[in-house]
Amino acid sequence: MPVERLLPTQEAHDLIELTRDVADKVLAPRVAECEKTETLPDDVFPALGAAGLLSLPYPEEYGGGNQPYEVYLQVLEELGARWAAVAVATSVHSLSCFAMATHGTDEQKAKWLPDMLGGNTIGAYSLSEAQAGSDAAALSCKATETEGGYRITGSKAWITNGGRADFYTLFARTGEAGSRGISCFFVDSDTEGLSFGKPEEKMGLRAVPTTSAHYDDAFVPAERMIGKPGQGLPIAFSALDSGRLGIAAVAVGLAQGALDDAVAYAKERKAFGKRIIDHQGLGFVLADMAAAVDSARATYLDAARRRDAGLPYSRQASVAKLVATDAAMKVTTDAVQVFGGYGYTQDFPVERYMREAKITQIFEGTNQIQRLVIARSLAG
Repeated sequence: MPVERLLPTQEAHDLIELTRDVADKVLAPRVAECEKTETLPDDVFPALGAAGLLSLPYPEEYGGGNQPYEVYLQVLEELGARWAAVAVATSVHSLSCFAMATHGTDEQKAKWLPDMLGGNTIGAYSLSEAQAGSDAAALSCKATETEGGYRITGSKAWITNGGRADFYTLFARTGEAGSRGISCFFVDSDTEGLSFGKPEEKMGLRAVPTTSAHYDDAFVPAERMIGKPGQGLPIAFSALDSGRLGIAAVAVGLAQGALDDAVAYAKERKAFGKRIIDHQGLGFVLADMAAAVDSARATYLDAARRRDAGLPYSRQASVAKLVATDAAMKVTTDAVQVFGGYGYTQDFPVERYMREAKITQIFEGTNQIQRLVIARSLAG
């Protein structure tokens, strides 16, 4: 049964129905084969773009959907329940547009945002480096000022949709060591001197590539700096608050998909003369799974509603990311258990859900980092 959602408007209800229709027709029939073969059909993101699902939380004047985060995240959840890799790439695209939308000048936004949000292009976020994951202030990719712009030299890592995206929101060092020497740039995929490594061989989310990027004296015009020199890390961290909510929503979608499959299987499978869902031991497992999914959804919706109201939400975003992704790991693992031996095979999607859930506890800030953020907020 579809999730019964409390949505703010009829337009939001219609949007969720549209999302379900697109996801059921475009995503669900292909996910199993594409994840096995590590391929993504060229028409997937254009289909999402044509439906208006790649620009939902951004202003209408620049081609966005002008939807509140409360609604946008529930769209991501619906996508995540069908194909987590595509939902993650959609969330990362939204994240990659954040810097331009919130810190770009009026001229920059008028020039670039319509194409970024128009549905025909997809973006990627380029912050992490091999030695600078959780410690983003330690990044070393360098942007050296030159006539008319900057020369970028160095490497970035763990780029979702790397090599496939049309544009990259890049963070590179323009000044002193530490957090104050980092700036933000908007980089086209065809920039001379930009190349990409071999896609990582991942446990899950295999259809969407994750790569490194290498800048070999790549020239980026000065007009492509977003914000002021040295403002990069605050921009990156404010973007990540929103991005963490996106990952929380995708994680809830994964958990909901696992719960739905486990319940359906438990209604059909019989043991000792009755359906296994009617055995108290198994029924209680499913009840705990349902409670975890509902609780996780509530945390991201609370944070999203605070964001929509203009209230501080950084701590709530970390809570949502922590709770939702831990729940996804537990629920998907329990779903495998419900299926028994079949759950350990590729005959059913629950083994894929479990593999995919693991990364949600790691990217957009590990769950240990989320605990650090929460603890610091409590300490004042």
